[in-house]
Amino acid sequence: MARVWPVARAAGKRVSVPMLTGKHAPASARPGMRTFAVKSSGANEPASGLSGKRVSTPALGRRNASLPAHTRKRASAARSPGRGASAVGLAGSVLVSLGAFGAGATLRHDPVLSGTVLSAVRFGHGRLLATAVVYLGIFLLISAWVRLGHSARAGQVNARKIVRTTWMWCVPLLCAPPLFSTDLYTYLAQGVVAHAGLDPYTRVAADFPGPITDNAAGDWLRIPSPYGPLHILIVKSVLSVTGDNVILGALLTRLAMTAGLALMFVAVPILCRRLGARAECALWLATANPLTVLCVVSGGHNDLLMIGLLSAGAALVITTLPGLGFVLVALAAAVKAPAAVALPFLWWEWARRRSGGRISVRGYGFTFVAAVSVVVATIGLCSVVAGVGLGWIRALSGNSMLKPWLSASTSAGKIVGVLTDDPAEAVAVSRIAGCVALVVVVTWLWWRSRAGGAGVVRGAAAALFATVVLAPVALPWYFTWPLVLGSAAAWPVSRVAVAAAASAWLVVSTHPDGKSLLPPWGFGVLAVASIVVGVLTMHGKFARPGDAGGGRVVASTFEGSSLPINGFLAIRANLRAGLGVTLKDRDRVAVTAPRSALADGDGCAEERGCSAEPGVTRPSC
Repeated sequence: MARVWPVARAAGKRVSVPMLTGKHAPASARPGMRTFAVKSSGANEPASGLSGKRVSTPALGRRNASLPAHTRKRASAARSPGRGASAVGLAGSVLVSLGAFGAGATLRHDPVLSGTVLSAVRFGHGRLLATAVVYLGIFLLISAWVRLGHSARAGQVNARKIVRTTWMWCVPLLCAPPLFSTDLYTYLAQGVVAHAGLDPYTRVAADFPGPITDNAAGDWLRIPSPYGPLHILIVKSVLSVTGDNVILGALLTRLAMTAGLALMFVAVPILCRRLGARAECALWLATANPLTVLCVVSGGHNDLLMIGLLSAGAALVITTLPGLGFVLVALAAAVKAPAAVALPFLWWEWARRRSGGRISVRGYGFTFVAAVSVVVATIGLCSVVAGVGLGWIRALSGNSMLKPWLSASTSAGKIVGVLTDDPAEAVAVSRIAGCVALVVVVTWLWWRSRAGGAGVVRGAAAALFATVVLAPVALPWYFTWPLVLGSAAAWPVSRVAVAAAASAWLVVSTHPDGKSLLPPWGFGVLAVASIVVGVLTMHGKFARPGDAGGGRVVASTFEGSSLPINGFLAIRANLRAGLGVTLKDRDRVAVTAPRSALADGDGCAEERGCSAEPGVTRPSC
């Protein structure tokens, strides 16, 4: 007959799982038995009084005597879900950072490597080796990201763990040359015009030759800046500190843009509470995404600051401070204009809250005037401080010289152009048609969001996605615009898999230096690899002990509490005799215990979207 070891309620005691006695007891259940202990942070003390205690489960003999080395490693990974993925991703990030010194967007006249033996990594076989190191690091980072996603989906890592892991992956990249783009040098080159006291919306950087403009892409030197006054103010301020030091200027500019990542870490969980997604899953999809880490953060794009301000503003609008939220969204538009697409959608929510949920001409009219006033005042103040005018609105079409395949309208024009005598005219007509379609789609989405609430965020995300696809120019990192807002909604696993595959493809669709094109066979290989990433994201083939998909959680209750302790390993026969449970995966079982016994101090059940009731499972990503 089975008996339950008593549950100690005094501080510092241990809590043990049921064991069998008499003839049913395992042969190894003798004195000298060791225990696995998990310490609780005591964040939420349950009714059973087990908060802050140590929960033990039996295992066999001494660790070194009973378990082989590979099993001990599995047990360690199971006790710390996500730790292995974080370490693998960090290794990948370090490899990418090292390879970037040869394969990334390096300086034409590098004062660090020039004249040393390390300069060989920038040319010939050294450059090929550096490129191989970058792609090896990308593979490790993407595989770690998928594994981390399984842990998030299973509820084994919380939002703060995702935040720490993302910072861990980003820090090495912030100290390396930019990857997949030379935009960071273009920002500095356009800032030279403003720093000289001239209007960057009428003058071009090509008129100011020097060490900074030498590293910018040639086409961008001959057009005015298409970025808003807040962007100009940032790069102008950086140049006032760094002067002609390109490396220091690039580091400080990228650090300033990284403030957007910090805003996303705060805003996304708030959006999740209104839209129904789990914060850890949304942060995994939006911030830890290789597209964000490798393209946006490493490339130093101002898109990072724009989407950070946009997400923070949206979070304020749908909670308690819509006026301040509109200020932040206006600041996002003052960095890069596409953020303004979200303003009409967010106005619905402000008007609804002002009118008490009813359609009121007075309430809606007041909020319309207030919203327009806030946006105009914010952008006007940024323009005055930056010392520029509104010429950036006219300069928005400056990047039309680019004809990327990622834009549906441009791609359609290129395809039609193959069959006509004037390819340029075909692209121009197709782009006009795309803009008309964009206006229609955004208007339809806006009207559908008129009920307010969480629908305005979903509508804004869909409108931003339509903007990326139908606008004349689309670059890989543009797809992070809708991803941040859209990640706060609960996604089916199949849609998450598609997003993961697309993210992997967008990362590798450009050469690390941001200039060279991949060979045709390279696109085919990387497309297949991206599809594999999507399949693995859906089916969990990267799962390890402690990750989602690495084994089912078996529930067993005692003393009125449900104890979810994952990954305690012991010999299968003894677990079968002691608990009567066998899993498909050998040498792995999950024994339940109070949730607080496993709380790591990084978040509570409510923060992670869990249910505190025994037997209630967590929602999927």
